[in-house]
Amino acid sequence: MTPQVGRAREAATDSVAVHGRRTRDRGTVLEFDGLHKSYGDNHVLEGVGFTVAPGSMFGFCGSNGAGKTTTMRIAMGLARADAGEVRWRGRPLDEGMRRRIGYMPEERGLYPKMRVGEQLTYFARLHGMDAAAAARAAEEWSGRLGLAERRGDAVEKLSLGNQQRVQLAAALVSRPEVLILDEPFSGLDPVGVDALADALLEQCRAGVPVVFSSHQLDLVERLCDSVGILARGRMVASGTVEELRRREAGRVLRVVVPDAAPGWAAAVPGVRVVSEQGGDTLLELDEGTDDQAVLAAALRTGRVTHFAWRQATLVELFREAVADPAQRQVRQEVAA
Repeated sequence: MTPQVGRAREAATDSVAVHGRRTRDRGTVLEFDGLHKSYGDNHVLEGVGFTVAPGSMFGFCGSNGAGKTTTMRIAMGLARADAGEVRWRGRPLDEGMRRRIGYMPEERGLYPKMRVGEQLTYFARLHGMDAAAAARAAEEWSGRLGLAERRGDAVEKLSLGNQQRVQLAAALVSRPEVLILDEPFSGLDPVGVDALADALLEQCRAGVPVVFSSHQLDLVERLCDSVGILARGRMVASGTVEELRRREAGRVLRVVVPDAAPGWAAAVPGVRVVSEQGGDTLLELDEGTDDQAVLAAALRTGRVTHFAWRQATLVELFREAVADPAQRQVRQEVAA
């Protein structure tokens, strides 16, 4: 994580600890409840649900075709759920409320021949801002997202990365009460990622709930207060990253014994060797296995220079969550 993003997240803290950070705890404001959607025999969503609190950021993860975009389109009224609903402060979302949402669709919706500044002003006016306020907001967000020198350029003249920044500015320019963004970091360079991350964190500080989808799981892990993982139309895991780690089957311990003989840990009851490279060994412990027994075995084989529980990354949690049961069973049998 860049220093800028780290400082911004620290500054955004408030009230209740979540995944090593602190976030507001003012109840649910945005609720996706039991969404179902099918196209013929293709079941795109099956009971998808999650909640987002004011001032919190929710990362929506899943492979292509998992149902992320469909979920967002239902929230915006662009697709109709077969069952379930999306609620704002306890009431079903209506068109009036949707006008107060900053939305970035998967299909980018810019006018290629319109100038950047004019386009942002136009989108702000569509959301009900008066001409003067819309012009000020367009100037502010084009500047903050690195587009100040491009305000007079037609969108079609911009690089793909800068077009992405314009699309993001269009979602932010109306001072929305909610942000729903489909792959907002896609195509951005590191400077653009920092600029967007800072902007989203600032929105959270102002109490705006943010929902975004992304394949960049490192960004989701760094920025988000909570995460939802979709697979085959179902929410297979949700919560803070720390909560997902606690639910993960098995506990992985890293033990480094530089002079250890290969296979030293295989005889320890309740222990499975995940990997072994030189003296660096990853071990998965069964529930109830005492890590001190592992330490004693390690000390018998040589000098221990590292002994600590290893935290799974969001990438690893994602892979485990989206694997189908048959694949998971095969992995477990091979490991055994």
